[in-house]
Amino acid sequence: MPTIDLRARMRTLHRAAEPQVMATLLPAATLDGETRARVVGRALGLLADLRGAQRDGWVNQFLHEYRLNSSEGVALLSLAEAFLRVPDPDTADALIADKLGDADWRAHAGRSHSTLVNSATWGLVIGRALVSDGGRGGVLKRLVARAGEPFVRQAVGAAMRMMGEIFVMGRTIDEARARMAGPDQRGFTASFDMLGEAARTWPDADRYCAAYRDAIRVVGGHPGEGHSISVKLSALHPRYEVAQWDACVPLLAERLEALARDAAAAGIGLTVDAEESERLEMSLDIIEAVARAPALVGWDGFGMAVQAYGKRARAVIGWVDALGAETRRRIAVRLVKGAYWDSEIKRAQEAGLPDYPLFTRKAATDVSYLACARDMLDAANIHPAFASHNALTVATILDWAGASRDFEFQRLHGMGAGLYEGLVREEGYHCRIYAPVGGHRDLLAYLVRRLLENGANSSFVHQLADETLSDEQLLADPAFKIASVGGARHQSIPLPADLFGTERRNSAGLDLDDRPTLIAVAGEVAAPLASGAPPAPIDAAEAVGRAYAAFPAWARTPLEERAAILERLAELIEAERGELMALAVQEARKTIPDALGEVREAVDFCRYYAAQARATLAPIDLPGPTGERNVLRHEGRGVWACIAPWNFPLAIFLGQVAAALAAGNTVVAKPAPQTPAIAERAVALAHRAGVPADALVLLVGGPDAGAALVADARVAGVAFTGSTATARRIARTLLEDDARPLVPLIAETGGINAMIVDSTALPEQVVADIVASAFRSAGQRCSALRLLLLQEDIAERTLEMLAGAMDTLVIGDPTDPATDVGPVIDAPAYVRLMEHRAAMRARWVHSVAVPQAGLFVPPTVIRIDRIEDLGREWFGPLLHVATWPAGALEETIARINASGYGLTMGLHSRIARAAETIEEQARVGNLYINRSMIGAVVGSQPFGGEGLSGTGPKAGGPHYLHRFAVERVTSTDTTSAGGNASLLSLEDRGF
Repeated sequence: MPTIDLRARMRTLHRAAEPQVMATLLPAATLDGETRARVVGRALGLLADLRGAQRDGWVNQFLHEYRLNSSEGVALLSLAEAFLRVPDPDTADALIADKLGDADWRAHAGRSHSTLVNSATWGLVIGRALVSDGGRGGVLKRLVARAGEPFVRQAVGAAMRMMGEIFVMGRTIDEARARMAGPDQRGFTASFDMLGEAARTWPDADRYCAAYRDAIRVVGGHPGEGHSISVKLSALHPRYEVAQWDACVPLLAERLEALARDAAAAGIGLTVDAEESERLEMSLDIIEAVARAPALVGWDGFGMAVQAYGKRARAVIGWVDALGAETRRRIAVRLVKGAYWDSEIKRAQEAGLPDYPLFTRKAATDVSYLACARDMLDAANIHPAFASHNALTVATILDWAGASRDFEFQRLHGMGAGLYEGLVREEGYHCRIYAPVGGHRDLLAYLVRRLLENGANSSFVHQLADETLSDEQLLADPAFKIASVGGARHQSIPLPADLFGTERRNSAGLDLDDRPTLIAVAGEVAAPLASGAPPAPIDAAEAVGRAYAAFPAWARTPLEERAAILERLAELIEAERGELMALAVQEARKTIPDALGEVREAVDFCRYYAAQARATLAPIDLPGPTGERNVLRHEGRGVWACIAPWNFPLAIFLGQVAAALAAGNTVVAKPAPQTPAIAERAVALAHRAGVPADALVLLVGGPDAGAALVADARVAGVAFTGSTATARRIARTLLEDDARPLVPLIAETGGINAMIVDSTALPEQVVADIVASAFRSAGQRCSALRLLLLQEDIAERTLEMLAGAMDTLVIGDPTDPATDVGPVIDAPAYVRLMEHRAAMRARWVHSVAVPQAGLFVPPTVIRIDRIEDLGREWFGPLLHVATWPAGALEETIARINASGYGLTMGLHSRIARAAETIEEQARVGNLYINRSMIGAVVGSQPFGGEGLSGTGPKAGGPHYLHRFAVERVTSTDTTSAGGNASLLSLEDRGF
């Protein structure tokens, strides 16, 4: 089949139902009885080899002793991930105390078959005794002071480096090559991977590219050793993303071809590693371009990795075979199980995608692996490489291959020892070791990912170390397991649409990481919008009058009917998603991802408040003495004024309206003057869904219309999102008329939102979250990051990386899918921000260029001396930064609290005690730990502040609806008619 047809096949499989895909794979992975018996027999022999090696090697014993579902396993993993990058002793001591202080290391002492593991355990027992002091490391500090040197810290550092050496072949390519020449690796070859995080900046990408070229030069100087190089495309470009396809794919093809030409000239192989599923289509374009390069005709050293957990894996194998045929070469394929399973599942759920791109059962991945392996063995244009530590998988491949040796096995350095030694040294099979190369700081994220993959309870490596599992359980047939459940998805992993269970359906997303989808959406949001006749203008008094007259009828509408109307509104919003996204882009200047998020949030609000109304607003029977009935009822207050901002002109606008309607109120909804069209469309959809025309009245206008609305004494409640100053004016207005009832005000206002970063945080993750939090949506979110607080010891390095990441941002037309940062909302906002930016010119840390035409405020980082120097919120892409000294976390939190604002706050730290401290002491409505500070999800992360940042209750939370309702209690004496029927009935039954 031609490659173009196989690419179409991949698109069909990408979001196909798991049983449907499994049905196509099971026949190829199912063994008949005779074959199964041979395979199990061979696998039992491999198990014996593995167990023999396990007693000598400490890695498997370590994984068994410290499982990832134990507190000790998590502690060690966390310590290994962070310790080596911490530059200052105080934070290093705090990290050690945090990770070693609470775990029960003594329970593990002496249990392992490995002397090294037992020795390490006793070291941890002693370490815990030294650091135990309420998790704060006080004993450790006193001990260090007495001894004159931080020997505990040095010991932990040495242990972490030793742990790193198990998984990393060498710090340099020369060191790794020399290690491969040692007796332990006799008979094996290596594929060296120049280890590191994905490039975040152009200097990162250039540095990684140079490292790959240097590795090719060194390894190519000894072609007879048979070693090869592995390369990650994400290391060669800082924006390896579908939205940047047009820019990154040609450049990556150019860079990869240059590396391939070097490798071909040196006579060594070059393999492209697999990464996240959303990058697969891009990688295939890049790989195809290189495979078709005239300069590489006749070279068979080019290869790629394929992840079997992906639903498209088998189609990719077919595509590679077809590409090999078309380019007249054999392409090496490294078949792996997969490395990003947990993050792929989470992303699909968050994005509201129709299904997962990968299998949800470990056995399903095993079935896919076997089906792919069979195809690879049969393919004429593929050189197969099977990367596995699973004895059953290896035995199956050996049986299928028969006498052939025209393939190779692969294993990770540090894993699977004993599985292949006999096959290589006694039977003549070829095994290549995937060998990471890099400094200890660079290995950290890689090390954690590999431990998670191979230490998870479902992995073969972990199960092998579990002495409670029998050989029969270890060698269970994955095809039989999958067939017995009909290929069904794992029952504990719901489809993204079902993420919230029976309460409500998750809002449907669009796969913007699918290029055809993204192109189609971009065309839709850029198309001119039909302009209908504007609504007849009305003033505030008329709007309130209509809503006031409509209130009695709407209040009598049954709760279930009101909820059903909101659910119909959600359906209509999803049906009109394209037009609403276009309005958000063209009127509110939102980028395409932000416009999609806007629509999804509006849908979620409607469904959530419908579900909450059913669950919490129905009459409640209260306890009391016999012969009495007490009922609590929630009813509407009257007319609510809902005043929404321009930065979320659909989501916040409809969130306020939906909550008020659900509680039985009528509404006068006033949008911001900058975004009336999207509000008009939302109100029209609400009327189509069944909301009576006068139960929801649109009031378009500026500040004068808003002031008149809240001043009307018939208004029984106000929901407002905007500035603190406007919220204060509303509050004063509501109290001015002594004859007016006390009116509830729900206000969500802004904040000086701070993110605290200590030296244990992963810089690459920190920078990605800073860029998203400060500059996405042009910084025009209530939750956006305004004040970055970096620990002094890591400030300059972090700011350097941040500057590089800012330089990769695309600032421009929001209808362009490549745009990261669009214009600000209007000219007054632009002038205000640019004047402040100019006034702080001497303190700029970094800024970026923007288009000359348009309201583009350059993303800018501005240094200030003290936290207190930022006295107000700047609502745009201007980020202020200050530093704080190690050990001053509590003081830093207190100084942030002192501003009086309390909307959002962030922390990046690997110290659990730091997270506990900020949770205890921060006076903010929403606290974000080790993640970005934007993107609150309805029902999961209710949003709203305190102090100068709002009144509460939180939008999208379980207490929001109650503020829109009054509570009324009816107490009835059921004995007043002469007797207590309930007691009499008990006596009649013999009580």
